[in-house]
Amino acid sequence: MRAVNQVLNGWGNYTPCRSRVFRPERIRELFELMRNGDQEPSWIGRGLGRSYGDSALNPQGGTVLFERLDRLIDFDPQTGMVTCEAGVTFEALIGIFLQRGWFLSVTPGTKYITVGGAITSDIHGKNHHVDGTFSQFVESFDLLTGTGEVLTCSRSENTDAFWATVGGMGLTGLILRGRFRLLPVESAYLHVDFQRARNLDEAFALFQEGDQAYRYSVAWVDCLASGASLGRSVLMRGNHAAVAELPPRWRQSPSTVPLRRQHSVPFNFPDFALNPLCVKLFNALYYARNRDQQKIVDLDAFFYPLDALRHWNRMYGKRGFIQYQALFPPKSSRSGMIALLEAISRSRMASFLAVLKVTGAAGDGLLSFPKPGHTLALDLPNTGSRLRALIQRLDQIVLDHDGRLYLAKDATMSREAFSRMYERLDEFRRVKARLDPANRFVSAQARRLGIVEEG
Repeated sequence: MRAVNQVLNGWGNYTPCRSRVFRPERIRELFELMRNGDQEPSWIGRGLGRSYGDSALNPQGGTVLFERLDRLIDFDPQTGMVTCEAGVTFEALIGIFLQRGWFLSVTPGTKYITVGGAITSDIHGKNHHVDGTFSQFVESFDLLTGTGEVLTCSRSENTDAFWATVGGMGLTGLILRGRFRLLPVESAYLHVDFQRARNLDEAFALFQEGDQAYRYSVAWVDCLASGASLGRSVLMRGNHAAVAELPPRWRQSPSTVPLRRQHSVPFNFPDFALNPLCVKLFNALYYARNRDQQKIVDLDAFFYPLDALRHWNRMYGKRGFIQYQALFPPKSSRSGMIALLEAISRSRMASFLAVLKVTGAAGDGLLSFPKPGHTLALDLPNTGSRLRALIQRLDQIVLDHDGRLYLAKDATMSREAFSRMYERLDEFRRVKARLDPANRFVSAQARRLGIVEEG
């Protein structure tokens, strides 16, 4: 298979690198790549490139693009079980199955991701406090390992490989096919309650009082607010709407998401465009506009608001940005979040995108991110040394409060911080060493964090 030298980046445009890129048309071509072991010293799989940092980058080897390995194989309309190739996108799944009464059991804030990426990142969404991560709905997957063997992995077969691959950031091998369950829904709409919180304490109280009544729960946070308004938020919590609950005009085609005109950011914004004054003004207007109310909202508006703006990452300019996502356990959620928000507010570097969620029970993935507590995700523009200094302060806050950072968002974490945050790292290394003894599957992130040690 012919390779193309190409500059790739994460979604944050923070760490561009040149790699030899392979775009197979059929799964059998992946076996050819593995047999030609001298062609590249290492590989990493890549879906649509929506991980923010360097987890799908491999400047010292090859990158396998999965965008054409996107075939549906089987669907059981009785159970909602889908079998498909790893390059199938969430956008495609919604387009095919929503009209049949099925939606994704777990989805992040974009539908432009692949099934393989969802498994290897063990993605979570607004329903983690109820449903857990994507792996809770994964029945099995086929994994091409570094030895050239294909393993069918599930909770009962090759179990250690299953839980190392779930959340393992593509380092155990290439997922060929996945089998997972969809969620039955009556419509493409949700009942959503909007509720403002004057500060972080009020937001936490509202989460605790009412979250079990909602399948989906999230809050937008004003990260530039300070003092008595620190952490002021707009909570958005909802459940899927039945057809009978829809306005008459929507009942004729209840499973159709209204069409919207798509816009695109055509070029990188200048660095000064997202200055603190603009962000502060946006945050004030957003908070004032979203008063307490109930609405019926379509799936795109609730789950994927940023997908309506193509290439929105260009708004942060040529230097890019990082998305910083931290999680704190219940015992330190309040103090950790306050310390984090105070540091961000003082820095005047926060953007308009900051999301607070409640997280539920931890899964069994060795490197899976979520565990009980609260998680905050926000964008930070790349300001060079100022950003690096802020990140060091934030990382120390997370460590001091027994928190952790999300690998699918990470671009800057140190290996020392990583080893303290992920207590099952050694267990993961042992499984990887068995599945991939020659370290055929490596990323820039894996090297930076010391997940793998290349000889």
